[in-house]
Amino acid sequence: MKVILLEDYKGLGLKRDLVNVKNGYAYNFLIPKGIACQATPAALKDFEARESSDNKKKARVLNRLKELKEKLSGVSLTIKVKAGEEEKMYGAVTNIDIARSLKEEGFEIDRHAIILDEPIKELGVYQVPVSLHSDIVAKVKVWVVKE
Repeated sequence: MKVILLEDYKGLGLKRDLVNVKNGYAYNFLIPKGIACQATPAALKDFEARESSDNKKKARVLNRLKELKEKLSGVSLTIKVKAGEEEKMYGAVTNIDIARSLKEEGFEIDRHAIILDEPIKELGVYQVPVSLHSDIVAKVKVWVVKE
């Protein structure tokens, strides 16, 4: 029997997958639990309409993220830090500091999207990657200068 998965189910497939299972498994477990629905012609037609709608939404979101990437690539942040003699910093610049500076510039970026292998501990200019999507990464120029 063919069923359409309504949610991800380990060992069977992902949400909206069309899978072939035994009748008893579908009628006694998957359908009553709301994990799947029977793949009737009407359900398949509805499934295809939703899939088309979802693809259009994903395309719009990706376009917005690409525009945001272009805007972020043109941004240059200046972060002032306290430093002693010989240009030694007291502390470090982290993704939280960069997210705060981006927010001041008008960009609401989650700090977890800012990819730093380790905190910045020296004065200078850095290209910091910002992951907007699994395929879209923007580079933001960060100037770390003495206060």
